[in-house]
Amino acid sequence: MLQPPTLPIGARAVNALGRVAGAVGLQKDLTESSLLEQACRSTGLDDFGSPTFLCGFRKLLSSLTSEAHLTTIGRLIARGDLVMLLENRLGIVDWHKRHPEIGEQPVDRPIIVIGMARTGTTILHHLIGLDPGVRVPMTWECDRPCPPPERATFETDPRIAAVQRQIDRSESLIPDFKKMHPMGANLSQECVRMTAAEFASMIFQPTFRIPSYNRWLHEEADLSAAYRFHRKFLQLLQWRCPGSRWILKTPGHLWALEAVVAEYPDACFIQTHRDPLAIMSSLTSLCTTLRAMTSHTIDPLEIAREWSEMNAVAYNRSVDARESGLIAPDRVIDIHFREYLTDPLTTLARIYDKFEIELSSEAERRMRAHLDQNPADKHGRHAHAFADTGLSLDEEREKVRRYQEYFGVPSEL
Repeated sequence: MLQPPTLPIGARAVNALGRVAGAVGLQKDLTESSLLEQACRSTGLDDFGSPTFLCGFRKLLSSLTSEAHLTTIGRLIARGDLVMLLENRLGIVDWHKRHPEIGEQPVDRPIIVIGMARTGTTILHHLIGLDPGVRVPMTWECDRPCPPPERATFETDPRIAAVQRQIDRSESLIPDFKKMHPMGANLSQECVRMTAAEFASMIFQPTFRIPSYNRWLHEEADLSAAYRFHRKFLQLLQWRCPGSRWILKTPGHLWALEAVVAEYPDACFIQTHRDPLAIMSSLTSLCTTLRAMTSHTIDPLEIAREWSEMNAVAYNRSVDARESGLIAPDRVIDIHFREYLTDPLTTLARIYDKFEIELSSEAERRMRAHLDQNPADKHGRHAHAFADTGLSLDEEREKVRRYQEYFGVPSEL
């Protein structure tokens, strides 16, 4: 049976003291007013731009306070993340107001990786990001986008070290996470970190138990505002540090393909594929580990059921997007996980050919070096099994049959 990791003794002590503090009313709250006021006070700004963010913000706060079973550390993490996102939103709105030319920049023909989590999207994005001829959003600039990054100091910006320290603190709580997902200030970051400033993002779900927010996000939310803000975010990042073409990525796009295409009608796509049942236990294990940082109550079986329902929706939407012509064949390439693992550089060459990008010798050299220096088991093997999910293999296979048949994805289990 899958079990969440045990936190270090110091973290357990903080949580125990926090329970006492909470009993006597001394814990910091997660109210809308306190969070907005703190962000305004720390930035000296008060214009959050379009009020569209408030719907998701309020839904998220409601889930965090009523469903997440937050520990003391979980409450601190949630408050810190929310304030940072509000600060980022204030800063991005302010920079656009003072420099309207930022919003006049085009974001031309971005290439967007839209595969499901645990299908190789992260390493694929990292490898392409090593190409000096393209532009990927880095973790440090997504976490701290203001002031906008500049080309001259892009490699030495002090925010890099500050963000890395925060990542190191998180990894000290759950060191096993390194086996599952690489993190680093100088590694490429997902688009969910940008749409999070609109509070319409999947970034919160792995770390916090927020079922009501998730239902709203996938069933009710109008995501057009999230992608409008996503464009503003990219425009700010590229203003003083341009690149020839954005390479973007997040599995979260699969649930929002209509909104993505509406905002970026000239976008091209890379969809990665793997047996959906083979990734289910990996996702369950990853979320169980992350939630150990934040929650008193962690149920791996509930996590697996949650992913099962959400993923089935995303798989069907990806088929719908192809069958309807929303994503035309000339604007997408399909990459199968096993094929990619066998020969990653040949796969990358196919992607470059598809989208008529030159794969320079310098880019290929950097990619080879990264693969040599970072084997998949560099930090240890991530062990997981489908049996850990408590799901029925036959029932789950039926849920994803349409996706597997449409894309020719072989079963691994």
